[in-house]
Amino acid sequence: MPENDAPTPGSPASPARPRGLSPETLAVVAGRPPRAAGSELNTPVSLSATYVGGGSLGEGGLGYGRFGNPTWEALETALGTLEGGSARTFASGMAAVTAALHLVPADATVLVPHGAYNGTHAVLDLLAGQGRARVQRVDVTDVAGVRAALAASTGPLLLWLESPTNPLLEVADLAALAAAGHERGALVVVDNTFATPLLQRPLDLGADVVVHSVTKFLSGHSDVVLGAVVTRSEELLAALTRQRTLHGAIPGPMEAFLALRGLRTLPLRLERAQRSAADLAVRLGTHPLVTRVRHPSLPADPGHELARAQMRGFGALVSIEVAGGAAAADAVVDAVRLWVPATSLGGVESLIERRRRHAGEPAVVPPELLRLSVGVEDVEDLWADLSGALDTAAAAAG
Repeated sequence: MPENDAPTPGSPASPARPRGLSPETLAVVAGRPPRAAGSELNTPVSLSATYVGGGSLGEGGLGYGRFGNPTWEALETALGTLEGGSARTFASGMAAVTAALHLVPADATVLVPHGAYNGTHAVLDLLAGQGRARVQRVDVTDVAGVRAALAASTGPLLLWLESPTNPLLEVADLAALAAAGHERGALVVVDNTFATPLLQRPLDLGADVVVHSVTKFLSGHSDVVLGAVVTRSEELLAALTRQRTLHGAIPGPMEAFLALRGLRTLPLRLERAQRSAADLAVRLGTHPLVTRVRHPSLPADPGHELARAQMRGFGALVSIEVAGGAAAADAVVDAVRLWVPATSLGGVESLIERRRRHAGEPAVVPPELLRLSVGVEDVEDLWADLSGALDTAAAAAG
């Protein structure tokens, strides 16, 4: 790593990047219309479903609203620039996940983290039940174990990764796992929703495809449902475009406009949120009701050193486990007033949720685990509310 990229004490290492604009600047400028006197600064919302014909569809023009939209394309340009590939946006994060899973043949073996997002597990269980895929859960923190699982698998392979994982916040060695997957001819997909391209770029680490729930950090205001897939492969990009067009999982123009507007402030939001998350992680470790804090910023966290080497920051998600089991965890959620009990993450608001309240949550997630999505509120206000809720739950437990 060049000397001028050396991390400051207590901060994660910053992997070297190509010369040019920083990711923080690209988040602001990428996807803008061409600059000219009197031109619009932002791509406007295009609400047209029908376009004037003339010539064949291959000769230019959008043809029809399901095939393309200028507002989508502006967002896709910005996301593709940030991730270092070409992006396609979808109607939701789940639509993006499903499109990526359909990049391999129906008889493929899919290796997935045992603690991955429950929606990903649900789609894989559906495909397995239909006989369309063989699914194997793996520990993505164990490179040797994943390599052995790949070696023992048959047929086409897809290695699905998250890092940090949802909600256990395990850190996977993406470069080593991508190399192991490619040795076996596997397609390697990384869900980069938690880290965002500001903190890590999986394509640079060897991944073939990156998936995002744009609903979360990228849009950042809890008012958009949207997904995206990014790749450097023209073949995979064509397959993703075909999947979106034929299955109709297209984004709405207004959603694309709002997501792009939200993306412009991602560097500021993420900087504030992850700084507060690291602060809260330390404080939470001192509370008597808390039995475990999960956040890669903590020196004792199993993924700390790898996160320092692989990421440009530690992220804004914190998971904690509390004494007293699920009942105590629910009591904490019931007692907060500033934190919002809700399913989602990555917005300006701080959210709290006991993940195992969902029937489909993986069994490896402890019943007493609370996932905290740290927003941009004042950290002292967040701590006062959260510590008070922990005190209330502890008192109720006796």
